[in-house]
Amino acid sequence: MYHKHPGAGPLTVTVFVFPGVRLLDVTGPIEVFTSANDWGGEYRVRIASEDGADVVTSAGTRLAADLSVGDLRETCDVLVVPGGPEWETLVKDDALLDAVRGLSARARRTASVCTGAFLLAAAGLLDGRRAATHWRQTRELGLRYPSVRVEPDAIFVRDGNMMTSAGVSAGIDLSLALVEEHYGAEVARAVAKDMVVFMQRPGGQSQFSARSRVANPRQEMLRDVLDSVAENPGGSHSLTAMARRAGVSVRHITRLFYEEVGTSPGRYVEQVRLEAAQAMLETGDDPMAVVARRTGFGSPESLRRAFVRHLGVTPAAFRASFRTTGLGTGDRTSTAGPS
Repeated sequence: MYHKHPGAGPLTVTVFVFPGVRLLDVTGPIEVFTSANDWGGEYRVRIASEDGADVVTSAGTRLAADLSVGDLRETCDVLVVPGGPEWETLVKDDALLDAVRGLSARARRTASVCTGAFLLAAAGLLDGRRAATHWRQTRELGLRYPSVRVEPDAIFVRDGNMMTSAGVSAGIDLSLALVEEHYGAEVARAVAKDMVVFMQRPGGQSQFSARSRVANPRQEMLRDVLDSVAENPGGSHSLTAMARRAGVSVRHITRLFYEEVGTSPGRYVEQVRLEAAQAMLETGDDPMAVVARRTGFGSPESLRRAFVRHLGVTPAAFRASFRTTGLGTGDRTSTAGPS
């Protein structure tokens, strides 16, 4: 970690954009860096497209580019590579990947947002490195680029001069980390408070992705078992009960879980129950004892231990952080940002 010396001149941030780029992947980091200028930072932000032309984002909004990739000759301090919903097409665009390689070669730090990690991986920039991306695409990133060590629960990952972040708003988290690296924690904290975001949000991506990591098994009887757990998380789902339901031995169903689901029966059941508890906490006001009983955890203490173990937050903290933005609650004065 380093802090910029006063009088050393502004730090240059280049944001690379392309047709179909996701708007918040671009504007989130830009907002962080430009806001930092109000609190002691000194950033010069510029937007570059492949040919210098404006681009239309996936939201239909037109973004103006300041310059083309060819216009960039000098080294920049940070290159931001955002993502887009059409990433599968983008990774086949050789000219686009060449532009990413060239820009990264002239950047002291390269950072991707969301599916921008696929562009870095396709360009060969993440070979042998740890990386993050949106939780829906973590498995795909690992399958397509086996030399990349994907960290599925990370909000952002720093590996050498490469940084990669999870979905959309995680680009804000990554950018705040860079502000802290460049100008210190006080400046980063001031920006976070000004933007009313967490300087470091609680929990990881696993709070959003429990079911997405469960593979679709080939065996019909195993699919029936998985469906029965999902339909009634609070039911009896011991190993013996699931084996009886499938009509196989305990040993056989355990082997099938590892082979086709990629985890143990007990871990799968706990993940489904955890997801059910998250849904109850997000949408209802039931006491913790009721949530624990209906989702199969039995007691509030068992529920609390599962949340802390898997998500890094307590059930109460999860409910407070993820249930609502606070709009319409009637408490218009409770708008203090995270500290």
